[in-house]
Amino acid sequence: MATFIHDGIEIAYLDEGTGDPILLIHGFASNRTVNWVDTGWVRTLKADGRRVIAIDNRGHGQSAKLYDPAAYTAPAMAEDARALLDHLGIARADVMGYSMGARITAFLAMAHPDRVRSAIFGGLGVNMVRPMAGTGPIAHALEAPTIDDVTSQTARTFRAFAEQTRSDLKALAACIRGARDPIRPEALATLTCPVLVAVGSEDVIGGSAEELAAIIPGAEALVIEGRDHMKAVGDRIYKDGVLAFLGRRP
Repeated sequence: MATFIHDGIEIAYLDEGTGDPILLIHGFASNRTVNWVDTGWVRTLKADGRRVIAIDNRGHGQSAKLYDPAAYTAPAMAEDARALLDHLGIARADVMGYSMGARITAFLAMAHPDRVRSAIFGGLGVNMVRPMAGTGPIAHALEAPTIDDVTSQTARTFRAFAEQTRSDLKALAACIRGARDPIRPEALATLTCPVLVAVGSEDVIGGSAEELAAIIPGAEALVIEGRDHMKAVGDRIYKDGVLAFLGRRP
């Protein structure tokens, strides 16, 4: 397991392949293996001649677990990603995030436009610029003694996924309680790198890909037909669309 220290926090990551670098940032309650290795993304991108870097976000996977919600702001997590590029000596990379990872990618691209060659927002459409609802029930579900104590179906889904990924439930509860203010549309409109927004047609968590793409000058939308938030991650349409986007971006 490869790790480095940023701001006193141990961050785990994967670094495989050669070629143009692409940094992958996973979603909430996931990790680099579940989000990117098990779904075939790392294999697909390496076969396309790319160097693939995948981070375990703080509180997730094999990275350090923190229990203060204030430690989990998206800008702070974006700085972890920037620090990983620094650690690896990578001046500029394509960056793809899924769900929470898409939000982190947006903050990285806004704060460090010179480091992001292109940005791919997977699993998060127009809801990126809307207040995040339901975080309280999800946090309570993660803190419940057992999943049988969780009555909300949506919150139960998050608890089940967190157990499946063998996550630290208390760290995830702190993460979901962290600041989740929406990104201002006018801030996203300042992005100058090529942007692809890829969201499942049935994804009620992420919201419309087309509506988010319309906010960002020159952004493209990819609708992953028939897929919801969970099932879009490893979909062939998603992979083919990303490869095509990477192939034509400057």
